[in-house]
Amino acid sequence: QVQLVESGGGLVQAGGSLRLSCAASGRTFSRSAMGWFRQAPGKEREFVAAIDWSGGRSYYADSVKGGYTISRDNAKNTMYLHMDRLKPEDTAVYYCAATRTISYATGRLSDYDYWGQGTQVTVSS
Repeated sequence: QVQLVESGGGLVQAGGSLRLSCAASGRTFSRSAMGWFRQAPGKEREFVAAIDWSGGRSYYADSVKGGYTISRDNAKNTMYLHMDRLKPEDTAVYYCAATRTISYATGRLSDYDYWGQGTQVTVSS
């Protein structure tokens, strides 16, 4: 059974940092693109960042460019999202996702086949 499990969320003050992790099990994703999405209350799930199979190319939503860094460790089947200079509008449930066959970094939600359960990030002002 394929599982993606996020961790690292929590409460942080504006301007602070957090690092999210996404541990995959049940299959290897070393040839698959992976990504992060988020969903705030009352809003649709939106793209945050994506990384290609090798970790060599990444792609960010404009709203997080310069503040977030996505990375992965294929040996550990794990992906990360380092978030700096957090703002209250970054408050959301953050989800990690993985594709089945796509290897390039994609921001399209429908490209992703596997999803984690989400981790809450709350940024206080």
